[in-house]
Amino acid sequence: MRDPRYDILFEPVRIGPHTAKNRFYQVPHCNGGGYRDPSAAAAMRAIKAEGGWGVIFTEQCEIHHSSEITPFIELRLWEDRDIPALRRMAEAMKSHGALAGIQLAYSGVNGPNLYTREVPLAVSAMPIRTFTNDPVQARALDRSDIRNLRRWFVIAAKRARAAGFDLINLYGAHGFGIFQHFLSRATNQRSDEYGGSLENRSRFVREVIADIREAVGDVMAIALRVSLDETIGDLGFSNAEMRDFVEMNRNLPDIWDLARGTWEDCSGPSRFKEEAAQEALVRGIRELTDRPVVGVGRFTSPDVMVRQIKSGVLDMIGCARPLIADPFLPKKIEEGRIEDIRECIGCNICISGDMTMSLSRCTQNPTFMEEWRKGWHPELMNPKGESANVLVVGGGPAGLEAARALAVRGYDVALAEAGRELGGRVARERRLPGLSAWGRVADYRIYQLSQKPNVEIYFDSNLDAASILSFGFEHVCIATGARWRRDGVSRQHVVPLPIDGAMPLFTPDEIMEGSLPSGRVLLYDDDHYYMGGVLAEHLVASGCEVVLVTPAARVSDWTFNTLEQHAIQKRLLELGVEVVLNRGVVAIGRGHVVSDCVYTGATREIGCDAVVMVASRIGNDALYRDLRAREGDWADAGIKSVRIIGDAEAPGPIAWATYAGHRYARELDTPDVDDALPFRREITELWDE
Repeated sequence: MRDPRYDILFEPVRIGPHTAKNRFYQVPHCNGGGYRDPSAAAAMRAIKAEGGWGVIFTEQCEIHHSSEITPFIELRLWEDRDIPALRRMAEAMKSHGALAGIQLAYSGVNGPNLYTREVPLAVSAMPIRTFTNDPVQARALDRSDIRNLRRWFVIAAKRARAAGFDLINLYGAHGFGIFQHFLSRATNQRSDEYGGSLENRSRFVREVIADIREAVGDVMAIALRVSLDETIGDLGFSNAEMRDFVEMNRNLPDIWDLARGTWEDCSGPSRFKEEAAQEALVRGIRELTDRPVVGVGRFTSPDVMVRQIKSGVLDMIGCARPLIADPFLPKKIEEGRIEDIRECIGCNICISGDMTMSLSRCTQNPTFMEEWRKGWHPELMNPKGESANVLVVGGGPAGLEAARALAVRGYDVALAEAGRELGGRVARERRLPGLSAWGRVADYRIYQLSQKPNVEIYFDSNLDAASILSFGFEHVCIATGARWRRDGVSRQHVVPLPIDGAMPLFTPDEIMEGSLPSGRVLLYDDDHYYMGGVLAEHLVASGCEVVLVTPAARVSDWTFNTLEQHAIQKRLLELGVEVVLNRGVVAIGRGHVVSDCVYTGATREIGCDAVVMVASRIGNDALYRDLRAREGDWADAGIKSVRIIGDAEAPGPIAWATYAGHRYARELDTPDVDDALPFRREITELWDE
């Protein structure tokens, strides 16, 4: 069934004492579970094993209590009591023939130790480098500390072996791991045998790998995750020096795991990074070593994967975000079902879970991190209930996912769309700068619906309550989306702003529908996600002079959690957008707005020809309210339930909408248990007194 073009992807690869069954390699990736939700993380990895991955790794696992990154929630291997949870993960990973890997990390200058209160240890004494600028400094490791650290890695490796893992990944990329800290001049300012020359800066990683190989190397393979380029020139670990390092230590690990220097560079969103974006940095490294090489690049196309292998760039295809979107990506390629792959859209909402210390989500895969908590499988649905049919009103992300999942369960589904195009907000937003990949949310679901004989799609169906009551459907799902508000109500204002009707004012919806301002445009962003920045870029491309005003201290402030805030603000500044931070808007007049300082309240006028209001959205819930007002007519109409979901119920990111649609489909015809927790969770064990 497999296309012969892709046979090369399923060839086995030798890694130290083990052989991976194919070239699909799940690189370590965070998920917001860590030590808090180990069963959820284990079940998530088990799904990847079922999906056909040859190698599967945990996320970052802290090896010692002297270096931890609270408040971020990762794994811990501080003592033997941590082994059982990790053993569960290893067993889950190996449940379908994959090799199980664990990433061992010592955070060094990235570990503020807010939980353990230990004095941080780093390669050189300097301030802690975290996302939150913690006012903490680390002391430099002395020779005794280095000997201890080597021993701690060996102890962690032995515990990993006891837990059943096949591979160890030593973290030295993204600026987060102690191995990169030794290798980089930016963090290694030592004058002893561990500093100065590249050979000296390589000493620690050589010692640790030798120690681990002596301790467990007969049964465990060693991967070294190393930075491709810190992108700070000679001050840091450059791509040229990395190549020298590989050539100097060509057979040091059993496999080289290559990742770009910063997490933002390595996992940049599709708005700023194309598929295989790191290829130029990786090309030629394979020739410097006799060991296999794995790299990442948000690979979603099997043709691009094959090119990476055949051209000698990579030996294994490393993925994180693409396999979150579709854990069954290898199996679908193997079974000749390329069209069924849920392609990653590169929105980075998954990363926001780690950044907000919450369980990760995925826009494309609403079952991600719900495999254990709710028993959701990404490819299988629960059996159909007693009802026969459902009417879904609205063809946006929530409605499309609800219709798709309901159809898989076996219901007869009618999808009514008011317009002529499916996709809702995705259909509009995909046309904005950099967001074309987001259209995959609609494309995947539209194709799946087209393959279902139990789905009927009706366009130009702007339904009212009377019509729905006359149709005879047993269940009605209202997924009618939301509209952007014109009145400024959002975070700064809980009541409408004073707005002079003479000022041309535009909402994001109106701009996406083709209306454009001209001249000097003030864009007021009190939403703080991507929309304000994207529209500012769009307006510049349309010939406007743009002033972006936001009460936040950064443009598109929440996108810090999706690793794109810096890139967004940089791009807007380069485009000539005037950025006004820490200021709100208190009134809109003729030819100007009145702006206030968020700290002092002092106001000033900013002249402009038009205003774009990026405030908040309000659900299109009128149809739902009308149906609820006629609840007494439901029984006569044969209606058992009416539900509102997605943005129509409460606007949020697209991932919230697809999750809402999926949950609706899962829970239809299932008994309601009053006051019961709708998911499982881990309960902390009390220590015996």
